[in-house]
Amino acid sequence: MTTLPTIPAEAFFAVEMRIGIITEAKPFAQARKPAYQIWADFGKGYGTLKTSAQVTQLYSPETLVGRKIIGWVNAPSKQIGPFTSQFLLLGAHDTNGHVALLGAPEVPIGTQVC
Repeated sequence: MTTLPTIPAEAFFAVEMRIGIITEAKPFAQARKPAYQIWADFGKGYGTLKTSAQVTQLYSPETLVGRKIIGWVNAPSKQIGPFTSQFLLLGAHDTNGHVALLGAPEVPIGTQVC
C-alpha cells in the first residue's frame, strides 16, 4: 500500500473543479512531447480557458471538440513555451498508460465538482 501525504480539508476544498466543454482543439506544434492546445467553456463566471494536454494517443482534435470535461479552474497559470495554460484538464491513465479524460456528460457546464 502506498503511503500518501495527508492534506488539510481546507486545501482540498480550495480546489475549484468545474465541468466544461471543449470548444477548440489543435495540435501544439511547439510542444516537446505530442500535445494539443485546448480551449474549454466553463460557463458563467469562468468563461473560456485554455490549456495544453498530452492526450494525443486516445483523441484527435475533432473528437475532443464538444466533449465535456473536468477542469481545475483555479490552478496557477503555467507557461508552456509560447502558450499559457490557464487550467488543468483532469484525466487518468488507462491500462496502456495513455491519458483518458475525465468528464460528466450529463452535467451542465459550469457545475462545480464536489
